[in-house]
Amino acid sequence: MNLKVVTRNVGFALLLNALFMFISAIVSAIYGFDDSFSPLLLSAIITTVAGSFPLIFVTKFYDISIKEGFTIVVSSWVLSCLFGMLPYVLYGGEFSIVNAWFESVSGYTTTGSTILSDVESLPKGLLFWRSSTHWLGGIGVVLFMLLVLPSMSAFRMRLSKMEISDLSKNNFRFKAHQTIRVITTVYLTLTFTETLFLMIAGMDLFDAVNHSFSTIATGGFSTKNLSLKFYDSVAIDIIIMVFMLLSGMHFGLLYGAMTGKSSNIFRSPIIKYYLLSILAGSVLVTLNIKFAGVYKDWGTAIREGFFQVISVGTTTGFANGDSSVWPGLSILLIMFFTIQCACSGSTSGGMKADRVWIFFSSIKSQIIKNIHPNAVVNVKIGSQTLDKEIVYNVNQFIVLYLLIVFIVGMLLVGFGTPMLESFSASIACMGNVGPGFGLVGSLGNYTSISVIGKIILSIEMLLGRMEIFSLLMIFVLFRRR
Repeated sequence: MNLKVVTRNVGFALLLNALFMFISAIVSAIYGFDDSFSPLLLSAIITTVAGSFPLIFVTKFYDISIKEGFTIVVSSWVLSCLFGMLPYVLYGGEFSIVNAWFESVSGYTTTGSTILSDVESLPKGLLFWRSSTHWLGGIGVVLFMLLVLPSMSAFRMRLSKMEISDLSKNNFRFKAHQTIRVITTVYLTLTFTETLFLMIAGMDLFDAVNHSFSTIATGGFSTKNLSLKFYDSVAIDIIIMVFMLLSGMHFGLLYGAMTGKSSNIFRSPIIKYYLLSILAGSVLVTLNIKFAGVYKDWGTAIREGFFQVISVGTTTGFANGDSSVWPGLSILLIMFFTIQCACSGSTSGGMKADRVWIFFSSIKSQIIKNIHPNAVVNVKIGSQTLDKEIVYNVNQFIVLYLLIVFIVGMLLVGFGTPMLESFSASIACMGNVGPGFGLVGSLGNYTSISVIGKIILSIEMLLGRMEIFSLLMIFVLFRRR
């Protein structure tokens, strides 16, 4: 393997992180040179030096093999998280080494789990950096990979499955530079538009930008301890819900809608399944929490029921209430949507609605096959018949996904975490959702998790964000050496 190729391209990723550290330091300066200015500036300088070093000594561009490509992807993620924890470590406070690592991984993987017991005590610069890791994790690393690896069609195919799940689906066939334009256009348009609407609804500029970063990246970090419950605003809740739903959709389809091809969205069976399943779940949760007596009025039940299902269904993880006090049926439904989540081609985590659709379709086809042995039954998405290999890979992914969730949950129980918190945290971190139930619930945090538990969950976040196989592929490729 050519290490020069790996170090040069990882250097670009670090420079991208350094840029946002400098921007965060500027934000700190704007707010009176708060306590985060020096940690952010020093972190930016260290990261710039680290990112520039390989570029100075490796000036030649090389062809990239599959092994090198996967190494670049995984190395960029891990090193981004390592350098991204520097501002937290240098700032101090609640940020021990492990806590800083956990918060950094949670940000870059757009999970949104936090160890902070008092988010509002953080200075503005550090809050902005925290939200920026969401924005970078959601799109920055994807753009970086497509910029530095434009000539590798085979690698690009694997990368797209890993990060944006193949923008060529649904009649959107883009080359690398077109994909960059598509993602950038959708991402910036959604971010700017949501920021504007939130300001109109009453948020100040700082909070609006931070919450937009978190929403569009389907992350969930808030600048408030009570998340969106702090604002107690119907208008803000509705705006966030709309943009969470949009951010959970296929970026290629959203780009098509922006360019006058909105009909493609409504023709997509996956989009229909995604929206209808969230609608059905929202209605069921609303009815359950209302008739169980959690809320006396329909308005609050509808508002919190719909918001929470959309929030976990898109892996965003915002909260406008405490879902931990809900009845068992609602908690089970929330857990289901924490696993299923939004569409491939978005920045959301989880299994993805596409895979769940294929999984249930394969079960249906097998049942029909058992009843009618001579029947030819294919698994389809719309009019497209899927290869058996794709169906097999999807089913294999789901089994491995659930196995990891179970193993991590059992490990957390073994290290002293209560059962509900253990398994809900495992589901939430694997799906990059953020909040679980109980102490790690929508209005709680992960402070109570043991040190080893936080390390395990941070690894699980990375596995979920890189969709398991992409991370495991590194070990397979190196064993073939």
